[in-house]
Amino acid sequence: MMGPLSGIRIVEFEGLGPAPFAGMMLADMGAEVISITRKTTPEGKRFDNSISERGKKSIAINLKSPEGIETVLQLLEKSDALIEGFRPGVMERLGLGPDVCLARNPKLVFGRMTGWGQTGPLAHAAGHDINYISLSGALGAIGRTGEKPMPPLNLVGDFGGGGMFLAFGVVSALLEASRSGQGQVVDTSMVEGSAALMHMMYSFFNNGGWQDKRGVNMLDTGAHFYETYETADGEYMSVGSIEPQFYALLMEKAELDPAVFGNQMDMANWPKMEDALAEVFKTKTRAEWSEIFEGTDACVAPILSMTEAPKHPHNVARGSFIEVGGDIQPGPAPKFSRTQPQVKAPAARPGSDTAAVLQDILQLDAVKLAELEQAGALS
Repeated sequence: MMGPLSGIRIVEFEGLGPAPFAGMMLADMGAEVISITRKTTPEGKRFDNSISERGKKSIAINLKSPEGIETVLQLLEKSDALIEGFRPGVMERLGLGPDVCLARNPKLVFGRMTGWGQTGPLAHAAGHDINYISLSGALGAIGRTGEKPMPPLNLVGDFGGGGMFLAFGVVSALLEASRSGQGQVVDTSMVEGSAALMHMMYSFFNNGGWQDKRGVNMLDTGAHFYETYETADGEYMSVGSIEPQFYALLMEKAELDPAVFGNQMDMANWPKMEDALAEVFKTKTRAEWSEIFEGTDACVAPILSMTEAPKHPHNVARGSFIEVGGDIQPGPAPKFSRTQPQVKAPAARPGSDTAAVLQDILQLDAVKLAELEQAGALS
């Protein structure tokens, strides 16, 4: 057995960002993920070997063809779940809405990924990660005091609040379907997912422990002991010495003056302590600070680039990064003691598995495949 989801079949409708990431997570865990693309890659055209497509099978189906839609429905009859990231109503207009699909397979889990959700005043509006995390309160909380909000790449909306919640929702619904025998729709919204990621900040806020302002709180760079600092060689270190015993180690290892840094929770003096600590970190290189702090409980670590991270001894020891098809990329996470996930293959060329998948799952012979090709069902 390879991966805890081995034996689960999921049909993914090709898209961008969070839905393919959810498909990658499910494929990493051993699920058979069949990605439906609407066209193959012509010879000579650049093939984008996206990490999010690793471990999946790719089939090319013409979703504007009645025969193509029927072929998809037949696949769904023999699948456990589907995931899609279209705007609300697109699947319905294709003839692949939840009512139709669940009628063909009552146990099917229908996973949907959108920014705003399937309902509500903004459901049909365009948007991107930056817009979704604007409405959840996440973006407004990220940034330094007196500065504009800082988008955290597209990690919080697309992937943390989107793709991961879709994967979680699909697996939850699959577990429930295994008991009830009934499928259902999983309506995943990046607004709601990113809001859920803000649960700790809302807890602090409700209890009076968080100001509704940027850069003045303990975890948003307001505190000198939860910050990033430049080193003598222009690199950076991260400091997260929150607990008193960890802060004491920071003071010891960095040889900080108790007269300046002794009162850790003196919020009024946090800006002054931050300026002073910045000067301390500029006295040594990143390598020198790493040697001082590594392996201690001071919660201080070097800030690595994307090139450096896969080479760090800790990441190497755990196999946190892997090589797939000649490319270094993050490995499957989390790890399991028995059903350890493995990446089965790099991204397939669009449509490269069409014949094999339809022959294997639908038992179509060469004649039937030729008929579908002639009817325009295969793109």
